[in-house]
Amino acid sequence: MLKKILAVTIVCASFISANAQTDSTKKATTTFTGSVDGYYRYNFADPSGKTNNLTSFTNSQSSFELGMASVKIDHSVGKVSATADLGFGKRAQEFSYNDASTLVAVKQLTISYALSDKFKLTMGKWATHVGYELLDAYANRNYSMSYGFSYGPFFHTGLKADISLGGKSALMLGVANPTDYSTTTSGNKVALAQFSTASKSDKFKLYLNYQGGVTGTKAGFNQIDLVLNGVLSSQFSINYDGTIATTKTNGVSKNWSSNALYLNFDPTSCFGLTLRGEYFDDKKSVSAGAFGSSVFATTLTANIKIDNLTIMPELRLDNGSNPIFFKGTGAATTGTTGFILAAVYKF
Repeated sequence: MLKKILAVTIVCASFISANAQTDSTKKATTTFTGSVDGYYRYNFADPSGKTNNLTSFTNSQSSFELGMASVKIDHSVGKVSATADLGFGKRAQEFSYNDASTLVAVKQLTISYALSDKFKLTMGKWATHVGYELLDAYANRNYSMSYGFSYGPFFHTGLKADISLGGKSALMLGVANPTDYSTTTSGNKVALAQFSTASKSDKFKLYLNYQGGVTGTKAGFNQIDLVLNGVLSSQFSINYDGTIATTKTNGVSKNWSSNALYLNFDPTSCFGLTLRGEYFDDKKSVSAGAFGSSVFATTLTANIKIDNLTIMPELRLDNGSNPIFFKGTGAATTGTTGFILAAVYKF
């Protein structure tokens, strides 16, 4: 048995060495990108000792806050590429909440090998494919996050294959550690999948996403997510993100769901508006927030662009079917209103 392993190792090493010698003549490329962001948030109920914030990254009240300083390095040579994406600040800490201190700053860390122009393998940690919103503030048109993002997956650590199906269609298949864990002693793994396609003009795009796995004896979960992007004109676009996450324990299934619609209006290249309406249903207390309530959240955000800087004033109204928010007196209430002024810089 040892001889067989040694023989295979020698063959693989020879193959890698031969390819390395061939690829060494190819031009290597390296790109650096980064961003910084910060914000001020005020909840008009001004609840004593509370923030009335139930989503990610903006859990503060009447305070100027640092978001995240981020730097991303991409390197490629021939068919091989690697990405190191590092983030520092509360946003990065909340994103990697299950990680040890030395791993918190690692937003993404991947190594990829393209076996052909239609098949690529990637191993490491990457931001989830599930959902529409992203960790980096500059990649979103609203500064505060949706409930669907906040209680869905953040990232995966594992192995995935990206497969071109021809035309605008592609398939991703993968296997990863339990969701949001960079390292684990658990033998349980999560299955990942995504089917994507688009129109010839790219004015319409569709992403059908999945994650699921076993969490314990007679326990498991599945999440299906649909993202649609549509460009109606040079000024108007629309996006939809619908997700349903189901947990099953001892034969009993429960689920939470989110449906979010994003309406975008860009009258000029320097100014845009995004109205996000989201209905989040967690009446059965299935999500990590265990709300026992549904929530309808309406968020209006302006994007004022000055070179690489984007200023984002935002007004947000959250209304629950049950009293899950608080007034200044400490009494529970079903609704709350907040304001955010954020600044995001990308370089």
